[in-house]
Amino acid sequence: MRTPSSLLSAFRPQVQERLYEFYEELRSADDLFWDRRTGAWIATGHAVVSSAAGAPGLSSVRYPDIEAVPEELRPLARVLSRQMLYNDVPDHPRLRALISRAFAPRAVATLRARIVEAVDRIITRAAPTGRMDIVADLARPLPLTIICDLLDVPEADRAAVAAWSEPVAEAIGNSRLDADRNREASQSMAEMLAYLRELLTRQGTPPTPGTLRATVTDQAGDSDSDQDLDELLANCALLLIAGHETTTHFIGNATLALLRNPDAAGQLRDRPDLMPAAVEELLRYDAPVQLMLRRARHDLDLAGREIAEGQTVLLVGGAANRDPAVFPDPHVLDFERSNSGGRHMAFGHGPHFCLGAALARLEGEIVLEALLSRLPGLRLADTEPPQWQRSLNFRGLTRLEVAFTPA
Repeated sequence: MRTPSSLLSAFRPQVQERLYEFYEELRSADDLFWDRRTGAWIATGHAVVSSAAGAPGLSSVRYPDIEAVPEELRPLARVLSRQMLYNDVPDHPRLRALISRAFAPRAVATLRARIVEAVDRIITRAAPTGRMDIVADLARPLPLTIICDLLDVPEADRAAVAAWSEPVAEAIGNSRLDADRNREASQSMAEMLAYLRELLTRQGTPPTPGTLRATVTDQAGDSDSDQDLDELLANCALLLIAGHETTTHFIGNATLALLRNPDAAGQLRDRPDLMPAAVEELLRYDAPVQLMLRRARHDLDLAGREIAEGQTVLLVGGAANRDPAVFPDPHVLDFERSNSGGRHMAFGHGPHFCLGAALARLEGEIVLEALLSRLPGLRLADTEPPQWQRSLNFRGLTRLEVAFTPA
């Protein structure tokens, strides 16, 4: 068996464009291997990724020793360590319960009219022009609007929320930032937390009933200590960042996949009943989140390898989603693929399955239906090719220029 390349090669722009071919090369060499450059085990096969994602011997704690983190990143690391994403039992289910009611399917369904309204406004504005940057004009503002509506963030504050989110998301998705950018991420998180603290304790404007702010404000009032409130704030910050960054990437990735597969786009245009299955297949095909990080609690066996206590295991969900052992012809976009929605790793797996999955699916369905039905002749514009952001964890476009017949 030949020695696989390092996962760090995925940082290269030329590899980002052929990312799934690169994953196939890694997996065909070894579906679980030690990567000396990252200092971590890399899991690429579906069987090992899915089994490890919820394995009790593997921890989701990202920063087990805050003092070992670079000084300029420690303030951010301390906040992340209070978020549900980077906690295990018993803290994880407790933290998740703080805000899970806002993302129950029934609660998400009430947002449909708001999402349709927001998409309609964006499409109506773009339709006469015949051109659009899917990322800047649609994929970025829409999820931010919806998650801010959910948290009851006033319109005037949303630009600031977006500005704070970007450096934090970059730090979460990229462990190779320089000191200045790590410092910027920590500062942005501090400013977001200060804003959320003021928002949740604001006396002059009561929260809109039914919003997450209303729920969290009640919980904040019932909190027994500043630590309880800090946990609420940290997890609200997680929602603001992850809640729109990942959906932004999904909308961009899915649109690009449809434009590069016109037969599949035509099938979906003719058969809107396929939309739920199409969303699942598009999530499998090019997921917005590529990695899950786990750390060994103790020495353990994983897929026949001896993992030492404290070693990191990077679960490459994007590679697992293209594993031919589970998805025949994995590089083909197939909206009639059987049961892919129950097996892809786009929303993670196990106890940390994405809390916002129902909301992301709903936004995806509404956006893709609008693009296919309201923008005739939709195609890639004859400008610069699509550009991917530089990240191992998040898979997303920085720009996606399209053209269509003006209305």
